[in-house]
Amino acid sequence: MKFKLPNPALLTWRRLLTTLVILAGLVAGGAQAADKGPLKYAEGQYDAASGVYTVVKGDDLAAIAERFGVAVNELKSQNKLGSDQVEVGQKLVVAAGAAGGQAAGAPQITGVLGSPDATTTIDGKQLPPPDPKFGGAIKEGALQSKPWWAPRIVPPKGAPNVLLIITDDAGFGVPSTFGGVIPTPTMDRIANEGLRYNRVFSTALCSPTRAALITGRNHHSAGFGVISEQSTGFPGYNSIIAKDKATIGRILLDNGYSTSWFGKDHNTPAFAASQVGPFDQWPTGMGFEYFYGFVGGDANQWEPNLFRNTTQIYPFQGKPGWNLVTGMADEAIDWMTRIHQTDPSKPIFIKYAPGATHAPHHPTQEWVDKIGAMKLFDDGYEKLRERIFENQKKLGVIPQDAQLPSWPKEVLKPWDQLTADEKKLFIRQVEVFAAYAAYNDHEIGRVIQAFQDLGKLDNTLVIYTLANADF
Repeated sequence: MKFKLPNPALLTWRRLLTTLVILAGLVAGGAQAADKGPLKYAEGQYDAASGVYTVVKGDDLAAIAERFGVAVNELKSQNKLGSDQVEVGQKLVVAAGAAGGQAAGAPQITGVLGSPDATTTIDGKQLPPPDPKFGGAIKEGALQSKPWWAPRIVPPKGAPNVLLIITDDAGFGVPSTFGGVIPTPTMDRIANEGLRYNRVFSTALCSPTRAALITGRNHHSAGFGVISEQSTGFPGYNSIIAKDKATIGRILLDNGYSTSWFGKDHNTPAFAASQVGPFDQWPTGMGFEYFYGFVGGDANQWEPNLFRNTTQIYPFQGKPGWNLVTGMADEAIDWMTRIHQTDPSKPIFIKYAPGATHAPHHPTQEWVDKIGAMKLFDDGYEKLRERIFENQKKLGVIPQDAQLPSWPKEVLKPWDQLTADEKKLFIRQVEVFAAYAAYNDHEIGRVIQAFQDLGKLDNTLVIYTLANADF
């Protein structure tokens, strides 16, 4: 698994899941102005870029300190105040030390509270966060009443985009990144710019691995002790991700991200995988606002059982040569571009789960020809194993004193004992598999390039991992 880390200064985003802060003390609605309790919560304009707060009528230092989670004495010291008195229109510098000029753990609020453009971060203690109480005033006449809009929830300033890539049925020795002979330049790029892990474990099955990945929990806790098609009516095996096992999509969505899922969905129960639904266990019901992919363990890449959200679609009709590996890359690029054009400041989360390299192996002929011309496998599987093993030692991803076990002759005939036709068959099979892996990596590269083209790559966390293969 590989990580491309954002600017270290932005790593405070990790607090997003546990330490963002919700607006506290918002007011109760009623026939009169709401009761704000012992302190009037400061509602002035805060400029996150400069860290400056503008005092409004009704403010006092205690209320301002409460809003930003700092001590009154800190505010006085920071602004060289001789007393606790502040005036309307006065500019106050909020104590430095947290992102955006606000104290660590304090809500990052922009705009004037109650106005339509006000935003806030949350603390993540409860998801979805409770609705704030109405802070305006309701009188008998509209002209005497005061409207009040709840602040829109946004991630902390500088929160990165997240691209979570999980390919299918590919072992440790497949990509060139970990010593394999199949060229995966996109994975190489991410590894060279980030971190390369060689102690990663999976469940060796599709649904359980993916349930653990998107919930951060043991797969039994998330209802996937087995693949969805083999579910049984027992806890841990019913293929149902319970509501209290929130997915990363749900967590980030509730924190103000745009979330999406492209490709394979093997975490919808088989008994719900139809147009009848129910759809609460589909990606769109689990926190992923946009879904483009197939439901189940595998799919024909030329004519897949494909869905956009929960509606079946047929983009391949009338398009000979259409392939889902390219189609889902196109769709992901289109989606992220539309989100960027609408709101460039809004971070996005993409779960990118291609069908490759799970069967059926459906690369394009172009990629089969490319790999065939490289003659990667003509020496046979024993020589291939030795070559990959030595490559892994050179990369340092296995111990230098590691030893290959003897060849299992009783299970798999040595290469030199195969007939010419058997060798031809096996070479053809592995070349098609390799073409599928290389083709898939190429299309993933297009998605990553799209982040760069939009000027977002430097603030994007890229996780590129392989399903069903321990490292």
